[in-house]
Amino acid sequence: MDCLVVLSLTIAVAGKFPIYFVLVYVVGFVAAVGIGLIAFFGSKPPVGWEDVKKPDFIPDFNPSDKSKDSD
Repeated sequence: MDCLVVLSLTIAVAGKFPIYFVLVYVVGFVAAVGIGLIAFFGSKPPVGWEDVKKPDFIPDFNPSDKSKDSD
């Protein structure tokens, strides 16, 4: 349902602005949300979020693991 609202809003705004202008903002917003989710779930859990399970689509990242390929 939310996708339909966003799509209709995008089409309505695209009538006033060039489509590439709106497309840049839509793609940028999606990228910012995706990067923000990865950063949030990849960091130390904030207070109250210690027992929350990380979603499956967030990759595992452990900066303490060093690559052994730098020999």
